[in-house]
Amino acid sequence: MAYTTAVPQLTLDNTGVTIPDETDVLAGVQADINTAFGGGVSSSLSSPQGQLAQSVTAIIGDKNDQIAEVVNNVDPDKAEGRWQDAIGRIYFIDRTPASGTVVTGTCSGLVGTVIPSGSMAQDVNGYLYASLADATISAAGTVQVDFQCQTTGPIACPVGALTRIYIQVTGWDTITNTTAGTEGVDVESRADFEYRRKLSVAANAVNSVQAIYAAVLDVDGVLDAYVIDNPKGVVVNTGATNYPVAAHSVYVACSGGAAADIAVAIWSKKSNGCDYNGTTSAVVEDANYEVPRPKYTVSWVTPTAVPIFFAVQVVNNANMPANIVALIQAAMIDAFNGTDGGTRARIASAIYAGRFYASVAATNPNVQILSILLGTTAPGASTSVTMGIDQRPTLDASNITVTLV
Repeated sequence: MAYTTAVPQLTLDNTGVTIPDETDVLAGVQADINTAFGGGVSSSLSSPQGQLAQSVTAIIGDKNDQIAEVVNNVDPDKAEGRWQDAIGRIYFIDRTPASGTVVTGTCSGLVGTVIPSGSMAQDVNGYLYASLADATISAAGTVQVDFQCQTTGPIACPVGALTRIYIQVTGWDTITNTTAGTEGVDVESRADFEYRRKLSVAANAVNSVQAIYAAVLDVDGVLDAYVIDNPKGVVVNTGATNYPVAAHSVYVACSGGAAADIAVAIWSKKSNGCDYNGTTSAVVEDANYEVPRPKYTVSWVTPTAVPIFFAVQVVNNANMPANIVALIQAAMIDAFNGTDGGTRARIASAIYAGRFYASVAATNPNVQILSILLGTTAPGASTSVTMGIDQRPTLDASNITVTLV
C-alpha cells in the first residue's frame, strides 16, 4: 500500500541541503492528521489535535536540522568537532593539542655564557617557562631568548612579567621581557584547524615549501610558522622588513616548539643541498646509518616579537558599564589571539582594524565605535599593519588605548 504525506521534504541537490520552513511542515502535519481522521479535525493549535501537530512538527524539524548539520559537516569550510577531525585525518593530520604562551626574554649576564635549551624562568604569577633553544650571551651582555610556558592555554605574559631565573645557570644573572608574550592556545580551534588543513595538504610530500610548512606546524608546541624558498642564485630581500633570504635556500620562521623537533621537521622535508636562513639552529643525525652518523646543522628564524598598539575611540555613553575599557581591551586581545573563533594575528600577516570591530561592538549594546587604528608604534595611526617574515605580532592590554569621546 502506498503512503502519501502533505509534509514537504528536505531536498539534496547541487547547492546542498534545503530544509522546508517549519510553518509549511506544520501545515502538512495538520493536513495529514485531518486526512487520517476523515476530515473535520480542529485546526486550532490549542486543541489536542493542534498540540499533537506541533509536537510532530518539532520532531521533524529537529531531524531536518540534524541532517543539515551532517551534510554541512562534510564541507571542510563548515565542519567542526568530530567531523572536522575525520576530514583532517584524510590528510594524515590531527588537531593540535593545547600549547603554552611564547615570550621573548632578555637574558643578561657574563659575556659568552651559554643558556642551554630547556632553561627555566618564572613569571610574577608563578608560571614556569622553558627556553626553546641554546643561546649565548653576546658582547653586549644580553641575549634574546624565546621561552614557552609549561602550562598550556592562553596565559597572558604582560611586559615585565617574566622576572625570575627558576633554575640557576652560572653566568646568567637576570631576565625580563620587554614585549608581551604570544598567548598559547587551548586545543586547536575549528578556525585554526581548518586554516592548517588547507595549508597542510602536502604533509606527506617532500622537497616543497608546503611539505616543510606542514611538518613544522605539526611539531608539538609550535604556535605559528612561515615558510618560503628562494630558487634564485642571489639574495632576495623579502617582506615588510626586506629580510635577506639567501640564494638557493629555504626560509623557515617558527614560534614555539623545541629546537630539536623543529630541526628534524625541516630536515626531513627540505630539498637536498638547499641552504638555510636564520640564527637559531640544532643538529640532526641521520638515523639511517650506524654510529658514527652523518650530522647536519639545520637553521631557521625565531621571529622577533613586535608589539602592536591600538587606538580605539568610542562614543561616551552613560549606559555603558564602568569597566567598558577593560572589556574592550579583553575583547580585542581575544580577537588578536584567535580565541574569539577567528584566526589569530600571525607571522608575516596583514592585521586589519576591521577584524576588531565586531569584537568591540559585542562588548555592550551601547558601544558605538568611532574608529580603531593600529600600528607598531604608539599611538596606532593606521587601518592596517603588515608584519615582516621575521616578525611575530604581540599584544598587551597596556598597548590598547580606549578613548571615550
